[in-house]
Amino acid sequence: MFGKRILILVPHPDDEVVACAGAISRAQTEGADIFALYLTHGCIARETLWPWQRKHYMRFVARRRTEAEETAKLLGITSVGWSPRPARHLWRELRAVYDEIRVAIAIHNIDQLWVPAYEGGNADHDGLNAVGSVFLKQLSVLEFAEYNFFDGKAHSQAFPAPNGTEKTLTLTAEEQAQKRAALALYRSEQQNLHYVRTEHECFRPLASYDYSRPPHPGMLWYTRFQWVPFRHPRVDFTKANEISTAIVNFLKILL
Repeated sequence: MFGKRILILVPHPDDEVVACAGAISRAQTEGADIFALYLTHGCIARETLWPWQRKHYMRFVARRRTEAEETAKLLGITSVGWSPRPARHLWRELRAVYDEIRVAIAIHNIDQLWVPAYEGGNADHDGLNAVGSVFLKQLSVLEFAEYNFFDGKAHSQAFPAPNGTEKTLTLTAEEQAQKRAALALYRSEQQNLHYVRTEHECFRPLASYDYSRPPHPGMLWYTRFQWVPFRHPRVDFTKANEISTAIVNFLKILL
């Protein structure tokens, strides 16, 4: 089920906990070495913040990295890279992200990738899932459900479209406690982590997707508040068709 040298592709620091903290523990029990490649620093771009927050930007970024390093120590994973890329920019730079992953795979002799699911939870997650698909001919790729808004309801740790290959880990009391402790280390993100379930985690071999279409019909998680009439920093105003276009253009180059 799990590889021996696993690389977790982390779109934002805290996704390694939300998606797969319990699976990390299970894989380590089976003897796996686990690495993490952080593909954004987790904070939105400076110019997206309120003007009065911008002078503190580097402090925000440093705090998020410190939290990630503390979490990696708790979970026993090894960092192999920290991108200076802001959140919400990963999907805009898929070719560069691909190159960073390719180098990390080669240097660390990786035999399995773990990626977020294509579920409309976050634009960066969906773009990263598509990048992960490029490596399917080279190694094993697992995708982990985090959160989605399928059928107009909030879902945590469940795929919007099961295909029968899913594996559900029911976390032990000890594993749940460790996951809660890891989530608590991300002190700067507590207002965004209230949806995370700790009873189970769900993953599967990376499914075959039509990336020219949104992950599911209806409203996506990251589009729920786009009705706000001004550019609020906490709202991602990315449109689903922008993600699909970026992915399709990227795949045309690589495949």
